[in-house]
Amino acid sequence: MTSQLRRLALSRQGLVSQQQFGAGLSGTRSAIEHLGYVQIDTLSVVERAHHHVLWNRMPGYNPAHLNQLISEQHIFEYWYHAASYLPMRDYRYALPNMTSIRNGENRYYTNIDKRLMKDVLARVNAEGALRLRDLDKGNKGKGNWWSMGPGKRALEKLFMQGDLMVCERNGMEKVYDLTERCLPEGIDLSVPTLSEYASYLFDTTLRAHGVFTWKQLLHLKTGKPLRDAMRKVLDERIEAGVVKALGNADAPTTYVDIKALEQAPVIEDALKVLSPFDNVLIHRDRLSSLFEFDYRIECYIPASKRVFGYFCLPILYGDKFVGRIDCKAHRADQRFEVLSLSLEGSKLDRDQFLPALSDELQRFADFNKCPLLDASVVAAEGE
Repeated sequence: MTSQLRRLALSRQGLVSQQQFGAGLSGTRSAIEHLGYVQIDTLSVVERAHHHVLWNRMPGYNPAHLNQLISEQHIFEYWYHAASYLPMRDYRYALPNMTSIRNGENRYYTNIDKRLMKDVLARVNAEGALRLRDLDKGNKGKGNWWSMGPGKRALEKLFMQGDLMVCERNGMEKVYDLTERCLPEGIDLSVPTLSEYASYLFDTTLRAHGVFTWKQLLHLKTGKPLRDAMRKVLDERIEAGVVKALGNADAPTTYVDIKALEQAPVIEDALKVLSPFDNVLIHRDRLSSLFEFDYRIECYIPASKRVFGYFCLPILYGDKFVGRIDCKAHRADQRFEVLSLSLEGSKLDRDQFLPALSDELQRFADFNKCPLLDASVVAAEGE
């Protein structure tokens, strides 16, 4: 049963067939709509997480697709459990959080100069889409007032409360415009009820994962009213025969999509090097219980306490996670370096695995625009 659940989970994540979402621009849109979100990350040791996640799921992915989908009003940037790209069709489910921030209910967005916020809005309204540095023109001092203080906070709150939207990214630099200019005509702007919001979270998890726990349904979401609403949604879906509970004395109850479980595909020993922020990895407890893989990204801990490396990437082989690889893209030299490799599992057939890993690393290096692959560490494993 565990292997069947793993196959279901990986299939729902789009990690079994690269044709699941299509290809190119339309495939990128389909992937984001299916997954519900793709997390944005600033770290660039290798290609940034949002690009890495999408590249791993479809052929013909190009980082420029995200800006194009935003300009075509198919996706938008906002907060899921972290900064993310989200389907535009789900925009109304961001409204409760926007309202909460506007009302001062979020401690991270309080004590912000309202007059300054009004000035920022006026400039964007008059001049069109602007970057933070455009708002700061004329101030050349290091650590200037705008970029390091009240101006930046005013801009961020206007974004988080829904007055501004990101209409483009150049690298990690965001371009902002008025929300009314960024939303498509006819979009539903009704604030969802608590029941609707709980259903949205449930349906997103069911569609994107197929196998989940109660904790995953409410990942980083708090409050008894939402818990009660989610409990009702879950009970209704169990009664309707959509999902069923799988008991396990040694782990939290797992819920599974009944119809999808019957269609769990056979998975060949395909190999993927995943981003630490990949959707399949984000729920660490689930990763441990379902895949028996205990993973922790180590860039946030002191160097002396690291075991696997600064930015160790999980390696998926078939339906199992079999190790971690620490890589770095040296873009100026177009060189992709493998710093360390740690493999798990005594049953791993290295004669088949290592050539597959070398091939996938070359593909990943090319995606990072670093075609010179320095993988001596991998070669040493085979000696």
